[in-house]
Parts: sequence; C-alpha cells; structure tokens
Amino acid sequence: MSGPQTSQPQQLTPERNTVLIVATMGGFLVTFMSSTINIALPLIQEEFKVSAVTLGWISLSYVLVAGATLLPMGRIADLQGRVKVFTASMIIFTVIAFACAFAPSANVLLALRAVHGLGLASGSATSTALVILAFPPESRGKALGLNVAGIYLGVTLGPVLGGLIIHNLGWRSLFLVVGAVGLVNVALPLWRLRHLDWREPKRARFDIFGSIIYAVSLTAVLLGFSLLPDLTGGILVVAGVIGVAVFLWWETRAADPLLNIDLLRRSRVFAYSNVAAFVSYSATSAMTFLMSLYLQYNRGLNPQTTGLIIVTGAFVQVLLAPVIGRLTDRLEPRYLASAGMGLCVVSLLAFSFLSTTTPFWFIILVLCVLGGGIALFATPNTHTIMNSVDARFVGVASATLATLRQTGMSVSMGLATLVLAVLVGRQAIQPSDYPQVLTSVRITFMIFTALCILGAAASIVGPKREERAVDQQAKG
Repeated sequence: MSGPQTSQPQQLTPERNTVLIVATMGGFLVTFMSSTINIALPLIQEEFKVSAVTLGWISLSYVLVAGATLLPMGRIADLQGRVKVFTASMIIFTVIAFACAFAPSANVLLALRAVHGLGLASGSATSTALVILAFPPESRGKALGLNVAGIYLGVTLGPVLGGLIIHNLGWRSLFLVVGAVGLVNVALPLWRLRHLDWREPKRARFDIFGSIIYAVSLTAVLLGFSLLPDLTGGILVVAGVIGVAVFLWWETRAADPLLNIDLLRRSRVFAYSNVAAFVSYSATSAMTFLMSLYLQYNRGLNPQTTGLIIVTGAFVQVLLAPVIGRLTDRLEPRYLASAGMGLCVVSLLAFSFLSTTTPFWFIILVLCVLGGGIALFATPNTHTIMNSVDARFVGVASATLATLRQTGMSVSMGLATLVLAVLVGRQAIQPSDYPQVLTSVRITFMIFTALCILGAAASIVGPKREERAVDQQAKG
C-alpha cells in the first residue's frame, strides 16, 4: 500500500505554515477544553443546583457525540473537501463555546456540549489529514511532531491555565476565552486556505446505514465502559461490540464505505499501527486519574501540589514532540514508536510497585520517562499510519486514528474505574479505604503494563513483501 501521493504539497509552500498553525491550534483547543471542563463542574453545580449525574453528562456528552461521529465526518471531509469541513468544525466549536458561556440552565449547557462534540469530531477527523496533504514526505515527521506538541500543550496547560481562569473569572469565562481563541482559528483558514479543496470524487451514495450502526454501537461501548461494573454497563459493552462487528460486516458490502476494510486487509502496517495506537491510549490515558488518587489519598498531598507533580510528564511530552518529529523524518518511524512503547512499559511497571513511602523524586522521574515514551510513540506511529495509505484515504485514516484514540481513552478510564469499583466500591472514599485505593492503583498499572507490551509488538510490525513492491512501484 503506497503512502499519500499528491502533487499539491509542492505547490503549497506559502500555505503550509497556515495549515500547520490551524491544525495545531485546533488540537490545542480541543484538548485544552477536554482537560479543563472537569475543573469547572463544581462551580456549574453550585450555580445550577444539579445532581452529580447531570454534571457527569455535561462532561460525557461531549465525548460520546465526538466518538459517534468521527468516522462519518472523516468520510464527509473526503467527499466535501477537508479544508471546508475543518473550517466548519472550527466555526461550530467557536460558536458553541460562546453559547455555552451564556447557557441559562444545566439542560441547555448539556445540549450545547453535545453539539460541541460534533465540532470536536469534525476537527479531529481532518486535522492530521491536512498536515499530511500539505507537507512533502521529507518534512512530514517534523510537521506532525509540532502538531502533536500542540495537543500535549492543551493537556498540559488545561488544568493549570484553565484552573486559574475559572478560579478568578468563573466557569463561564472559560468558554469565552476558548471562543475568543477559536475566532482566530476560524479567520485564518477563511482568509488563507479558502481556495484549497482537497476532496475525493464521489463513487456512490453516502453510507447512511453504516453511519447509524457505527454511531449507536460506539456510543453503547463508550457509555457501557463508564457504567462498569454495573450490569447495565456490561450489557451495553457487549451490545456495542456486537454492533461494531455488524458495522465491519456491512462495510465490506457498502458501495462507498466509511471505513475501507481493504485498508485493514491489505496493509498490515495500517492495521497493526492502529491497534498499537488504541492500546497506547488504553494503557496511558487513565494515568493522571490514578496518580491523582494515589498522591492525594495515599500520600496526603493537596490538589495543587498533585497537579504540579503530574504535569511534569506532560511537560516532557511537549518538549520532546517536535524533536521526535524531526527524528521521524530520518529514522524508521515504527522502530521509534516501539521504543516509545518500551519506555511506557518500564514506567507503568514501576508504578505498579508504588507504596506509601515511594520517594517523590522517583515518581517525578518515572512520570518524565512515561511522558518521553508517549511522545516517542505518538508522532512516529501517526506518521506510519498516515503514510501507509493513498492520498484519497487520508481522511478515513485520520478519522480512524481519532476514533481509536477516543475509544482507547474511554477504555482506559473504564478499566481504572472498574478495578476501583470492585476493590473499593462506589461509595465516597474514606480513610479506611486508602489501602484498597493503593491496591487498585497497583493492579490497574499492572494491567496497563501488559497492554503496553502488546502495543510494542504491534507497533514494530513492518510491511509484507507485496506491500513493499507496491510502494516501490509507486515511488518509481
């Protein structure tokens, strides 16, 4: 399977930086919003006097809608124009951010957050594709590294900068600030990129039936994991998995499928690298949650000190991502990705032996190694995935990767909360529960270590002889 082939990147030198800026800023805004909203929930509850369930849905609706619409939006972007869909996503994201700032009730805010998730899906499904199409192969890794750094920067600054904004100006100010920055990301593509099209010819009617199956099935899986270990959660997960199987079966018969199954069948690099991405997010996304519990309950730290310790790993990710992007242009990406997963294995294994006397310097060191491992994996793996498909499939590839990222993050939190619920229970955590909290943290990190070992194996898989032959013909 050949990599993205297009003559357009050579003609886009003036616009490349604009593409990279808007794609990176879009990733920053999405992760910044996602990592900050939970800090605002107590103030939202105080103003609207709503239940914890409603608060949970204000956060969860954003994720569910995004996950359920990623693949359809990726295919729509392929057909209608990737720049056009990305710009539309930023318009939706920005307008809804301002609307959330003036929400008169919790129910209105909940509905707006769901629409906000649609903007997230549209942007996530197209941003990586834009970077791939705008940059030639020799500088693609550097561009992807900067793009990934923007995503990590949003994760890093979210709890810190977002917390300052919310504490001093109130929760509504968070949406106003995000909306104001979003305006810039709307103006830039409208001004500099409006002449770009980047669409593929339509071959058949849009796969509406597949979109419905996909949306319902993935929503069931994501929602089910959030409810485990309750019976309802288990039923939803099983039903969702069955639905995903039906979706894959349907896609082999659809005239214009959302997910081209041939990509998975013919390119084991594409298939295994996506598996590695899913495993990576499943094994590392809940780390912040677990370490927050451990540092506050088992080590007695306050939230501010806990946040400062945890953010060290994300800070390393931001620093290393651009450097690793440059390395990706020079070295074999899958080897770098596997090395990154190896560092994650070592770090997660170290965390599985945490105790009430583990030195804080050691915890910070392991967090930094884990952050370096994630950075070393993310950009090369993304490069491998996007370079393993033809240009006409980059939208689908970008949306597939974003879907697996979103699903992996949900699975990670689902596994962490499942272990916690089994060993501690769902009641409010009391001092007598602290030993069980520590046991839960250790066991979960052991599970994540095993997952990472599988991910490392998947990320190193190379192309078959037939794939290399096709690649050489395409390059020749």
